[in-house]
Amino acid sequence: MSANPSLNRRQLLAALCTAGAAATQSGATDAGKPASPSDSGRGRFFRVGRRNGRWWFFAPDGKPFFSLGLNHIDSAPLRYTENQNLWREKYGNSIERWLKERVRPDLLAWGFNSVGWVQEVVTRGLTNHRHSRNFTFEEYQWLDLPYCHMLPFADFHQWEAETRHPDLFSQDFEHWCEYVARAECARFAEDPKLIGYFYIDCPTWIHTRKENAWKGPLFDPAKLATDAGRKQLRTLAERYYSVTYDAIRRYDKNHLILGDRYECMAPLAEEVLQAAVPFVDVLSFQHFGKVEAIRADLAKWANATEKPVLLADSCGSLPQGDGTRQDAQKYEDTLSALREIPAAVGFHLCGAYLRNRVRRRGLRDEQERPDTAAIARIARANQSMTEWVEKQNG
Repeated sequence: MSANPSLNRRQLLAALCTAGAAATQSGATDAGKPASPSDSGRGRFFRVGRRNGRWWFFAPDGKPFFSLGLNHIDSAPLRYTENQNLWREKYGNSIERWLKERVRPDLLAWGFNSVGWVQEVVTRGLTNHRHSRNFTFEEYQWLDLPYCHMLPFADFHQWEAETRHPDLFSQDFEHWCEYVARAECARFAEDPKLIGYFYIDCPTWIHTRKENAWKGPLFDPAKLATDAGRKQLRTLAERYYSVTYDAIRRYDKNHLILGDRYECMAPLAEEVLQAAVPFVDVLSFQHFGKVEAIRADLAKWANATEKPVLLADSCGSLPQGDGTRQDAQKYEDTLSALREIPAAVGFHLCGAYLRNRVRRRGLRDEQERPDTAAIARIARANQSMTEWVEKQNG
């Protein structure tokens, strides 16, 4: 920044202090980038902030909002050869009708107030582990609920078995991120129902799973034994989060950035999270551990980063036939634990909505029969949480 020659030294220092204070109030980072969306959208889009000693999402109407979301919503389990007549006769082969007539009423009746990550696992092999496609803008409109949307900036998910790592410092990566934002964020930019954007599902910054051991982690964890290695990882992560941030903000200055969904039960480098802090509004986590571990880990990362935290994927499972069913007791206990974390802003249940033949767990099966016992307890827990939120802000 060049100083105005007409300012004396005292005036210049005062101007710099004023500018610094304004930046802090707007959520600006040390790099001069606002971590939060533009203030011009306040009152029109979801925001995140503090009230009464804890973090909350705030809905466009200004009311505190604790996100009670369901993940993994895919209609394909209704189109197996054995049951596709149900799909055609009941919904007329229409995704729109299914979302409006079945999914939305179910989610509201069960006490959910939002939708998390909708893609569902459809193959689970060592060389082919894939998920269903994402929802389109139109499908979210038909569902007509607050929602989160995942942007495919990169593919180093911990389950991904086929794609080599991107070169985050290349122009190719910049160009791809720009395309993703232009193709998707430009369409979502004015939607008040969108809470914010996710990136990668459990990124393999310093860990691998058996499906992707062949390519290794994005960064060699052995290098973290030295100061130089830790600095190198932070630089790499800052590059990734700055490029993705810039791509989104070029086309959407209105919505929250929820970032990567970190796997809490795998090694997680603090350098990565600290690099993300200036470029995201919320830190998102997957955690399938015990409730006590969920409480401790989310509180730890919230305290370390001074950011709100979202439990973006979690559940408990009980054996049922050749698959599992939801552990409603763990769901209740997890919601209770999140009340004790002042930075917790939501819990998205790892469904699925419909039970397919890969995950083999869902709140309805492929004939649309509901898991009535689990649903009843989940609905009561959601209602209790909703009443708690209202009481906290009454």
